[in-house]
Amino acid sequence: MTYSDVIRRSIEFIEKNIHDELPLDMLARKVGFSKFHYHRIFLKEVGVSASEYVRYRRLAFAANMLLYTDERIIDIALYLRFETQESFSRSFKKYYHLPPGQYRKIMTKLTRQREEIDMKNNQLLKGWHLSGTSPAQYEIGIDREMVHKGKASGYLKTITATPSHEFGTMMQQFKADKYAGKRLKLSGFMKTKQVEVCCGFWMRVDDNFGDVLQFDNMINRPISGDTEWNHYAIVLDIPKSSAVIAFGVLLSGSGQVWLDELRFEEVDEQTPTTNINFLEELLEEPVNLSFEE
Repeated sequence: MTYSDVIRRSIEFIEKNIHDELPLDMLARKVGFSKFHYHRIFLKEVGVSASEYVRYRRLAFAANMLLYTDERIIDIALYLRFETQESFSRSFKKYYHLPPGQYRKIMTKLTRQREEIDMKNNQLLKGWHLSGTSPAQYEIGIDREMVHKGKASGYLKTITATPSHEFGTMMQQFKADKYAGKRLKLSGFMKTKQVEVCCGFWMRVDDNFGDVLQFDNMINRPISGDTEWNHYAIVLDIPKSSAVIAFGVLLSGSGQVWLDELRFEEVDEQTPTTNINFLEELLEEPVNLSFEE
């Protein structure tokens, strides 16, 4: 089991128990690590410490409850393990730049206005576009209720009955110049609902002729069914001849996937790549021609 697998298992536990006490030493014991080692690995894989992750996930839950429930602020604070309403308000204001009461009052109205606009413009998502074998069967958009951090997440979902062999993707691409000759990691969080076949992040590196130099679509570690938010990553080398980097999330068959907090970072050679080498299975010579082996 890799460190990435261990951290995903840990995040799964955190997501299921976000309303309980989650001290660092207990989280470390759950995966069999020392507290120091767990802290270091979590920070390296996710980009924030485990304690910071728990804090901002609780605040994301709080923001959702402020907008979509009538729960009192003090009850939300205690439910999410803040000792006092004052400590909750301080932490909330640090992340959302408004105290909880003002956030509820101001953002509830803005959210309703945005949802009306989003219903008309879901296919016009800045920077992203919809593609795949049959784009008309899929939809991309912004979700302001199902959020991992901040105020919104992106989603890709089916809107009609979709055969299992069809797929849709929410994607974008950019020039590779800045990263040529380097190793690049794409990471982020995904949550799924009723994914029939599979889904996952994907990333592709092409040269000027359109030939694929590096590629990974998580086909060897697919996500399916119903899953809570968790952290996933792709690592590819960007050859010096690279021209374009394309990436996104892919959904095969029916279902819905949410994505949030995507980021790119350069990594060193100690971080293994996830490139799918389609030539690995090419044999040196033909075998078993008599079918007797």
